[in-house]
Amino acid sequence: MRFDIRKFEQTTSTNDDARVAGEAGAPAGTVIWAVRQSAGRGRRGRQWESPEGNLYGSVVLRPAGGRSVYGLYAFVAALAIFETVAGLLPEAKIELKWPNDVLAGGKKISGVLLESGGDFLIMGIGINVRHCPENPLYPVTSLAAEMPAAPPVEDVLNRLLGHIGYWDDILTREGFAPLRQRWLAHARKGAMRVRLPNEEIAGEFADLDENGHLHLLLPDKTTRVITAGDVFF
Repeated sequence: MRFDIRKFEQTTSTNDDARVAGEAGAPAGTVIWAVRQSAGRGRRGRQWESPEGNLYGSVVLRPAGGRSVYGLYAFVAALAIFETVAGLLPEAKIELKWPNDVLAGGKKISGVLLESGGDFLIMGIGINVRHCPENPLYPVTSLAAEMPAAPPVEDVLNRLLGHIGYWDDILTREGFAPLRQRWLAHARKGAMRVRLPNEEIAGEFADLDENGHLHLLLPDKTTRVITAGDVFF
């Protein structure tokens, strides 16, 4: 995949700009990169603090499999971020948390927001490079907090796009199995709590299935399949 980076000093939300670009026919690989966002958002409509010094970018994608594979791109994003962060922090413990979080030393360092644009997909990614804005749900960190000197944001973006291109190609050519294998090899497992819209359940990680769903082993030894939720350890 070839990437066309469109840089803005400030925008409301890179996902919103990517939607406008996609609706205007922008090809796959169009990247909206902003130095700052004034109205960034995360999953479930949460505000995403966006001070200058972190990475805020959205990629327009047009998956060959159409809408049927849109959900699997959460793992393309997660693995791309994982490879990027692990490459920059070779001595740190980098883990994946379902569905698409990346943890450095047990702390959240990134966020992903996938949104459908009709015949295209928007992959929004934020990585804490120089700052780690407070998050009431999870402990957070940044590249700057984990290494002597954080790299320029543009360098982080270029690394990230290379990994997105790689995993997009793998998913397109070989299906989800290689992504699932790589994700499982670096996932944080064990006991966890999953917060759903109307309940919170506790159990242990059991598996990640071929659809990217979490299988949670409950105390009564039954298994619950989770399609969406927030995981806490």
